[in-house]
Formats: sequence, structure tokens, C-alpha cells
Amino acid sequence: MSTSENKLVLEAHDVAIHYGGVKAVDGVSLSLQKGQIHGLIGPNGAGKSTVIDAITGRRRLTRGKVSLAGVDVTHLGPTERRQRGLSRSFQRTSIFEQMLVRQQVELASYKMGVADPGADADAILQELDLMNLSHAVAADLGYGEQRRLDLALALVGRPSVLLLDEPMAGLSVQESHDLAKHLQALTSRWDVSVLLVEHDMDVVFGISNVVTVFELGRVIASGEPAVVRADPRVRTAYLGSAA
Repeated sequence: MSTSENKLVLEAHDVAIHYGGVKAVDGVSLSLQKGQIHGLIGPNGAGKSTVIDAITGRRRLTRGKVSLAGVDVTHLGPTERRQRGLSRSFQRTSIFEQMLVRQQVELASYKMGVADPGADADAILQELDLMNLSHAVAADLGYGEQRRLDLALALVGRPSVLLLDEPMAGLSVQESHDLAKHLQALTSRWDVSVLLVEHDMDVVFGISNVVTVFELGRVIASGEPAVVRADPRVRTAYLGSAA
């Protein structure tokens, strides 16, 4: 898998988040090229979600720098970063369960200041195969459909960078496969670059251009999926010695 253009859209440099003597993240550097899917893996508590929080502005850095399309956004809050094209979804869905599917995507588009919220909502729902559920109440959707709706809300306003925190959690194998295909399509058709935290190894190694492995708040390996999978440190620390 190749990127559409060799252009850096996101960079975190020497990011650290310390709580007293606890180093939740300690000197992490990673980057995202235009059109890439960059997978982040590691054991629970390795610091993956904390790095995502740091990049989106939800955690104050002890040190380090975050840049979006070459612009330093380290001191901007989550709302300002969202307006600059940095969007994210959380481990738990953030949908409005009692609202109609299209209604809430259109409302989110309106809140983002999109020129034509209705057209934006329709395009997103079409892309994620949710158009036939436009007039359904979100609470009536299956869990896999709710996760796609959550992704739809993250796509409002056509962000350039999408940070996803375990989007396949709780999905069936088929639902994970379908969502993975949607993510791949977004990088080509919507010009979105994706930073993906995920425990589903088949998904991560199947769709990522780059995989970065965390352990105890630090990066222990990063590179092309096949290279990372074969790295002895990764096999020992996370995939298992017989992986």
C-alpha cells in the first residue's frame, strides 16, 4: 500500500506526559503521511490512548510538540484542532441515541459551520453505507451500524486527519472487515489520513501502511507491517514469541 502523496499531515515529536513520577508517555515521536493508515498497537496501559489524547489536545504535554500540516498546534485546545482538520473518535460511541441518523449528522455539520450541512450529511452517509438508515432512530441500529454512525460524526467537515481509538471493539469479524474496507476507501476517496489504535491484529497489519508498537509509554518498534511483525522485540513483548 502506497501513500497518495509524500506529504506530512501530522507529527508528534518527543511527546511526554508525566504524572509526578509516573511516565504515562515518555518521549514518543510519530508521524502520519497524507493518505496513510498508521496503526498503533501495544498491551493495555502501554500509552496508546494517552498519545491520542495528547495529539488531540485533551492532555497537557510535559514536553514535546504536535504539528498539523506543518503548523505547531501544541498550545491549541481540542476544538481549535478539530476546526483545523484533526478529528477523533473514542472507544465508546458518542452518538445521540434518540435522534434520527441523518438528523444528527446534519446537526453536527451545521455546528461545524459547513456551508451545506444537508449535502455534507448525505455524502458521509452514502460513503459509509448508512443512507438506507437515514430516518432510523440511532438507538434502533445494530452495534456495528452505531460504530459507523460514530465514524460518520467524526467525518463531518471533511477532516484531513482522523484519529480512531479502537473502532473495531465489540464488532464481529465481518463488521470489523467491513469497517476496515471503509477506512481504506476514505484514505483514497476522501483524502483522509488515519491514525488507528486497535487490538485487532488482523485489521492493523492488513490495512496499515505503518505500524508503531508501544510498551510502557515508549515506542519499541515502528515501520512497515511485515518488518514490525518480524521484529524480535515486538514478538516477545506483544505478539508472543511464536507469532
